[in-house]
Amino acid sequence: MKIRFNLNFEDVEIDTDPLKRLLDVLREDFNLSSVKEGCGEGECGACSVLINNKITPSCMFPVGKAEGKNIITVDGLKKTRKYEIIRRAFEDAGAVQCGFCIPGMTIATEALLLKNPNPSIDEIKEGISGNLCRCTGYNMIIDAIKIAAERGKGLW
Repeated sequence: MKIRFNLNFEDVEIDTDPLKRLLDVLREDFNLSSVKEGCGEGECGACSVLINNKITPSCMFPVGKAEGKNIITVDGLKKTRKYEIIRRAFEDAGAVQCGFCIPGMTIATEALLLKNPNPSIDEIKEGISGNLCRCTGYNMIIDAIKIAAERGKGLW
């Protein structure tokens, strides 16, 4: 079945099984390695993407449901000024350790700031609650998101 959607600001079409996981399509057919598989059950956030600006676990999303939607991965976000602000904030806060969770945390940050450009600490915690990090204890990630919100005033 042919499925058409916008991926990282470009219109794409793929002929594939509509029940195939979006995660697999992104990694295997579009070579987007920033979308990681962690748990495969929608619980860890490593495979998070934005679908119509809503954070979504791509491991639980059949590609057939992507028809006509806008999908953004970290690879697409890298084309924006907002990504640069998020990336630097994570670096400056020391929020990156092993790096496995960072693409999902970046997508969660973008989703949160799109919805609320000046979140409180509790709102940040809720915004990243679907993303697991095994290294940092989250404090540095929360600091990074506060820094990104401050530096990105007016962009979100």
